[in-house]
Amino acid sequence: MESGDLKIFQAVAREGSITKAAQVLNYVQSNVTARIRLLEAELGLPLFRRTNRGMLLTSAGENLLRYTDQIISLLEEARRTTQYSDVPDGSLRVGCIEAAASTYVLPVIQEYQSHYPKVQFQLHTGATHDLVQQVLTDELDGAFIYGPIDESRLNYLPVFEDELVLISEQNRADMEQLLTMPMLFFDVGCTHRARAESLLKEKGISSYEIREFGTMEVIVNGVSAGLGVSLLPRSSVAFAEEAGRISSHSLPEHYRKLEVGFIYPSREIHSAALTELIHQLQLP
Repeated sequence: MESGDLKIFQAVAREGSITKAAQVLNYVQSNVTARIRLLEAELGLPLFRRTNRGMLLTSAGENLLRYTDQIISLLEEARRTTQYSDVPDGSLRVGCIEAAASTYVLPVIQEYQSHYPKVQFQLHTGATHDLVQQVLTDELDGAFIYGPIDESRLNYLPVFEDELVLISEQNRADMEQLLTMPMLFFDVGCTHRARAESLLKEKGISSYEIREFGTMEVIVNGVSAGLGVSLLPRSSVAFAEEAGRISSHSLPEHYRKLEVGFIYPSREIHSAALTELIHQLQLP
C-alpha cells in the first residue's frame, strides 16, 4: 500500500463520496475510483458499501481507517521533523472556539505576528469537540478550546479564565422564570449546553426547549429579541450588555468558571512556528 492510496481512501471515508473526495483532493473522479478499486483488490476485501446514501465503510474499511489515520499522522510528523527550523516560517493552522476569538485570541495573534511576520497564521473557529478532532487528525496544528481536557495524545496548556453567565433580553431579572424560556445554543457540540441541562435539572426543570442558532451574533440578537435565553462567557457579551441590548445574570458558583486552554499534539518535536506560539502562551 502506498501513502497516496491511503490518503485517497481516508478522503473518501471522511467525505462519504467519491465525488466530494475528488474535489477535496483536486483529483479526477475516475482516478479516485480506480485507486480505491486497486486498494480493495490488493487487500482482497471490499472497503466500502456503495449505497444511495454514499460510500459507507465496511468493517474491514473501519479497521483500515484507524491505521490510516495513524500512518498519515506519522508521515506528517516525519515531514515536520525533517523541515524543522529555528526560525518560525510557513503556515500555522490554529483553531479557536468562537467565544474566545475576538476577546482573547486576536490579541495573541497580533502580538505573535509582530515578532514573526513570515508565519502565515490561519485561524479557524469551531466547537470544542470538532477542534479536538481536527488537532488529533493534524488538520490543525493546535486549538484554543474550553478545558481542561483528558486526552493522552494532546498537551493542554491553560491560558485564560472567564465567567459563564445567563443572558436574557434587557430588564428580565427573575432567574426561575428565565430558565423556563427556550435556550439558544450553537449546534449539538456546544460546550455550554451540558452545563445548562445540569442547571435545569438542579432547579427541578425537566421540560425545556433548546433551539440551535448558528453563530454567537445570532444567539445574542435572538436573546435581545426575546426569543429565549442563553449561557455565554461574560467577556463575549459585555459589549451587547453595555449597549443595552441584553442583561446578564450570575449563575450558581459551581457553574460560573470557564477555562480556555490551548491544545497541541503531544509529540516531542513541533514546527518552529508552533513552538514559538506555545512559548508565548507560557509567558506570565
